[in-house]
Amino acid sequence: MKRSMIAAMAVLLLPLVSMAQFTISGKVTQGNTALPGATIKIKNTFAGTNADANGNYQLSNLKPGNYTVTVSFIGYKAAEKMISLNADQSLDFTLTPSAFLADEVIVRATRATEKTATTYKNISKEQIEENNFGQDLPFILNNTPGVVVTSDAGAGVGYTGIRIRGSDASRVNVTINGIPYNDSESQGTFWVNMPDFASSVDNIQIQRGVGTSTNGAGAFGGSLNIQTSGTTDLPYAELNNTYGSFNTLKNTVKIGTGLINDKWSFDGRLSRVKSDGFIDRSASDLKSYFLSGSYHGKKDLLTVNVFAGSEKTYQAWNGIPEARLRGDVAGMQAYIDRNWLNEEDAAHLLNSGNRTYNSFTYKDQNDNYWQSHYQALYSRQFSDKFSFNGALHYTDGKGYFEEYKADAAFSKYGLPNAEINGEEKEETNLIRRRWLNNDFYGLTYAFNYQALTNLNFTLGGAYNQYRGKHYGQVIWAQYASTGSIDRHYYDGKGNKDDFNTYGKVSYTLDQLNLFADLQYRSVSYDITGTDKNLSTLNFDNQYNFFNPKFGATYILNNQSNIYGSFSVANKEPNRDDFTNLKAGLEAPKPERLNNIEAGYRFKNSKWNAGLNVYGMFYKDQLIFTGEINEYSDAYRQNVDKSYRMGIELDASYVINRQFALNANAALSRNKIKNYVDYVTEYNEDFDVLGKVATTYENPDISFSPAAVLFGELVYRPAKGFAAALQGKYVSKQYMDNTQNKSRMLDAYFVTNARLGYDLQLKGIKNVNVGLLVNNLFDKQYESNGYTYSSLMQGVTTTENFYFTQAGTNFLLSLNLKF
Repeated sequence: MKRSMIAAMAVLLLPLVSMAQFTISGKVTQGNTALPGATIKIKNTFAGTNADANGNYQLSNLKPGNYTVTVSFIGYKAAEKMISLNADQSLDFTLTPSAFLADEVIVRATRATEKTATTYKNISKEQIEENNFGQDLPFILNNTPGVVVTSDAGAGVGYTGIRIRGSDASRVNVTINGIPYNDSESQGTFWVNMPDFASSVDNIQIQRGVGTSTNGAGAFGGSLNIQTSGTTDLPYAELNNTYGSFNTLKNTVKIGTGLINDKWSFDGRLSRVKSDGFIDRSASDLKSYFLSGSYHGKKDLLTVNVFAGSEKTYQAWNGIPEARLRGDVAGMQAYIDRNWLNEEDAAHLLNSGNRTYNSFTYKDQNDNYWQSHYQALYSRQFSDKFSFNGALHYTDGKGYFEEYKADAAFSKYGLPNAEINGEEKEETNLIRRRWLNNDFYGLTYAFNYQALTNLNFTLGGAYNQYRGKHYGQVIWAQYASTGSIDRHYYDGKGNKDDFNTYGKVSYTLDQLNLFADLQYRSVSYDITGTDKNLSTLNFDNQYNFFNPKFGATYILNNQSNIYGSFSVANKEPNRDDFTNLKAGLEAPKPERLNNIEAGYRFKNSKWNAGLNVYGMFYKDQLIFTGEINEYSDAYRQNVDKSYRMGIELDASYVINRQFALNANAALSRNKIKNYVDYVTEYNEDFDVLGKVATTYENPDISFSPAAVLFGELVYRPAKGFAAALQGKYVSKQYMDNTQNKSRMLDAYFVTNARLGYDLQLKGIKNVNVGLLVNNLFDKQYESNGYTYSSLMQGVTTTENFYFTQAGTNFLLSLNLKF
């Protein structure tokens, strides 16, 4: 009877026992010294916290079970302990200093911290790996505040682009280990030249707005500060493979020696990415490698990186005419007539798919480029107060794109007309290549001096040189005239010398942190020779910029702070602003930006949130006018005053052990005070009569959505398994600055789903199976486009072109770690 009563009570109490929740608490120290701010996490869950001012921590509401608790702190080796939890337990950690320099020493000159009055977002290696299915880096960053991405081929492989706060890639400063990556002349970034580079990235910091002083061209929308993978203690090997829609394939091999004799380490990666693309004939064949070797002294670190990429991408950069996109047969016929399409091209337009049309049909209409990077990075900790990091670098780039041109005039290639069987030919079908060979090299440096515990100085800078050669060849012609395959029908040069130096000071007074950041930048940019249109180039430009930044952060408590800053940035025009300069107009002016940022940050065991407001006020911003020249090159001209103002929210919330919510929102107003739109007027013989100008007051800046929203629900029901449902909304965007609804990209909302499962098998450290389903509900949308207009006999004709993105598609990955 007694036993029966005990058994009955046990059954009754079982639900209570199963609902029991326990606490892990303890202290994080180095010897007898507390380590406040240390990060404590439980692997494969959302549970985590930070040590308080005395090094104490507490993880509550934990169910019974086995856990792995990890602790990390900058400058110390990470530690982890296994624990079987069936009651409240105390678990202390004693960390030891790292055997080599911490990333904090290496990147502190150009990185923002919680005490910096800068709006920023850190992307960890774990987050990069979770989203790396072989798509280009912009798509991995798509879930961050104010970011809009696009893909020419429609599926995230090949030519892709990124905008931050509506600013295009030419206004987003990108550095790799502090070394500039933006192309010196176009000032854009071409991720297609570095396929699968994300597999070699340790972390990324995105600074929105002007940000801190960095190397390379000034940031007018944001900065991407990329740090490549660091050293691991133990040897490793990885095989990462992805296959998915449009025959997308990624194969990656990674190996590393770990730390040899506490001094040496070597790492390598070899990658291949291929995709047929969503758009017709938009295939990409991409290859890359990354090699790194490091020497770790007690107080210094020397790293040599060599990485390269090659790409062969079928061109899909013309977009889809609006009539073809809408399936408008009458509109397509009108497009054929006014653009004089030949019979073959007309039939191709009429018979292609609405959303996959590609105007190019020549079999070798490819873009081909090879780029190699060499970096020597050195850091030294002279004392507890004084440190240095610097780098030497060299980038070698070479490539061309090939085009078939029907009925091309000999005169446009500097050739006399051909005489064939007694008949003079003024035009010929031909195949041309346009080449770019360039060299980029220089040095960067930064000295950091911690004068007092509350006073820090940094002196840094860089000197870089760029030498670019632009030339064209006709490699085949139906009628050869006097040309040859080796002949250059144009030769142009771009030489750019870029010097900057900056000084930073940070001072903490009780709970108030003040900083000042003063940068001087000198740019010499010469453009000579002839351009692709055979025009003579002779531009000698010298710019001297002063870019001051001031800010303050006030620590409210251990969990929150507020900040505010004022920054100035200046930026030189790019190459096309000179080569496409309209006759009779003065040379383009440099742009100037005054940036105000203010925000609030909060962080505890469940919340990590930031709310900020900003104002970006431009003087002489270079804006596309909507006008094109006879070679279809778009013009940019300075507008006197324009601005971007907005509010951004970035937050994550741990609901419980199984669920977490991530969300961000960017709401903005982007305006030009007075904008002049130009339309070229023609007569019936297509002779230019002149330009018709229309002034618009306070129109929206093109490609600047008023709302960009993102939300993600993450579910971890069991150890090693995670699922995420993501939604992204981008409001309407205008393709020019007239705020005309007929030249607009519609708003879109796209849903993605991601699954991941980790398990261990004998002989394999970790097996990860991942699935990414993009555009889960098959939304038809366009993420990019362009427009231009012309006037004839009182009638304005507008040509709109769109870049469609793929419907529902998937990528399946299998990743093995040894």
